[in-house]
Amino acid sequence: MKNLNLLVVEGNIQKENDNFRKYGIQTHAESLKDSLQYYSKDLNIDVFNPCSEKSFDKILPTIKKYNGLIWGGSSLNIYNDCIEIRRQIAFMKECFKNIKKILAICWGMQVAVTAAGGSVKKSTNGAHIGIANDIEINKDGINHPLYKSKKKKFNSPAFNFDEVVTLPKGALHLASNKINKIQSIHFKSGISDIWGLQYHPEITYHKMITLIKFRKDRLINDRRCFKDDKEIQEHINFIEKEIKVSEKNSRMLELRNWLDHLKSAA
Repeated sequence: MKNLNLLVVEGNIQKENDNFRKYGIQTHAESLKDSLQYYSKDLNIDVFNPCSEKSFDKILPTIKKYNGLIWGGSSLNIYNDCIEIRRQIAFMKECFKNIKKILAICWGMQVAVTAAGGSVKKSTNGAHIGIANDIEINKDGINHPLYKSKKKKFNSPAFNFDEVVTLPKGALHLASNKINKIQSIHFKSGISDIWGLQYHPEITYHKMITLIKFRKDRLINDRRCFKDDKEIQEHINFIEKEIKVSEKNSRMLELRNWLDHLKSAA
């Protein structure tokens, strides 16, 4: 079988990615590429950042060549109206017209839901800072190909302050936890078949710890998720315990299942 053509969409603005690199952190698109290539070398991967493009003229003429699209994370909040967010929503709508298979992760799911008529708000039950505990697959998720061979209850890397509150029409809700009722979904829009995840199977816990350290001041002073450095370190210690019991293939199973889904449709 010929190589699959994948488009990875970077959700962060360029300034945030520059800050990541200064701190020695991979961009989210780079993390996605590494995780995808762990499962398959037979992939042609392009990266596109809608935030940096005044128009989509460079990519739209050839967009139909992609077998699938993965849209990853971002530091943005979908309800904060700005040009970068408007560009991302507009590009997602273009993808709905042109790409059949979409995996929308965290911010990507929030953009997809918004573009399809659903809604996202600040989470009322708190945030996931580096980890989501006790995500539980529901009866609709148990037999869904997204969760083939996945344990019914699991932990995952995650970093989000917001949550989906209104699903697009016809969407199937697949998993929840105590922080976010909507942890994963499946819906269709245009020609696209979209699998959405609120958590990050493609990002390591080690990167999450680095992100916590990178965002330490914001987490204490702006987000008010922690009182001080001591509380942050206690949380990091908790995630380090999870690293000892976490297994890579289990953690990234959703990514592998989506690739298998993609190959079967190619």
